[in-house]
Amino acid sequence: MPLVTTTEMFKKAYDGGYAVGAFNVNNMEIVQGITEAAGELKSPVILQVSKGARAYANHTYLVKLVEAAVIENPDIPIALHLDHGDSFETCKSCIDGGFTSVMIDASSKPFEENIEITKKVVEYAHAHGVVVEAELGTLAGIEDEVVVEAGQESYTHPEEVEEFVSRTGCDSLAIAIGTSHGAYKFTAEQCTRNEKGILVPPPLRFDVLEECIKRLPGFPIVLHGSSSVPQDFVKMINDFGGSMPDAVGIPEEQLRKAAQLAVCKINIDSDIRIAMTGTIRKYFAEHPDHFDPRQYLKPARQAVKDMVAHKIVHVLGSDGKA
Repeated sequence: MPLVTTTEMFKKAYDGGYAVGAFNVNNMEIVQGITEAAGELKSPVILQVSKGARAYANHTYLVKLVEAAVIENPDIPIALHLDHGDSFETCKSCIDGGFTSVMIDASSKPFEENIEITKKVVEYAHAHGVVVEAELGTLAGIEDEVVVEAGQESYTHPEEVEEFVSRTGCDSLAIAIGTSHGAYKFTAEQCTRNEKGILVPPPLRFDVLEECIKRLPGFPIVLHGSSSVPQDFVKMINDFGGSMPDAVGIPEEQLRKAAQLAVCKINIDSDIRIAMTGTIRKYFAEHPDHFDPRQYLKPARQAVKDMVAHKIVHVLGSDGKA
């Protein structure tokens, strides 16, 4: 099937109590690893591209890689989504350039300005058959050009969501309930330590999520910054020359709970990067004489595939839902 929008994906996910994974793509191996896992598990999937990815790999290359993945996986729905579009112009470029979904992130702006910018994107996107994700509330952390310092993040105000959705016409809404961008989602001071000395992050604000659900019945909610930062790969990076002290993510059981509610899209990026980097560091240490990129990118691609398969089955619950 050709690239699809997320409309039908989200309706099925909402009704079925699962979420669709939105995985950031930057190169061929990442696209292959994600879509091979989704294809084998018969899961819908969203491939999302950030402004940084477009700067790194070029819009045309990324679109053609995704088109190749669609050809290779004809039995699963695949959407191509712009992650954190920061302007109307960026969103328009992606709409005109073959994306089926865009996010306009004006969450750092005042409420009325966020509405104004989002509505402009929605009007253009809908006229071209493309759907729009918007955001209320801001997440801490770092993701490409999106930088919000700890202490400057803000939870979504549930009392604003109805007005925002009705006035903008957006198709899904990203909310802030305590997730965070990047591999260092929380400071050590924000966490507690368990008996093994491992950092335990503060719980997600399910009260905020549940109030948003009440006010937007049947409407798809999105969670950004939802990598879990698996400690086995963090250890692998550190054991083989890296330095990632106190990197901690969102517990998977909390994300699974969110997926069973109204969260239809869960964004995962850092976990893929960590899996690739740990695998490549280990490979270099064990094979210091190798220099062919295919030698170390092959296990790195497999690490992406294994990570995505784990998320689909154990976090998203989207296996068999294609």
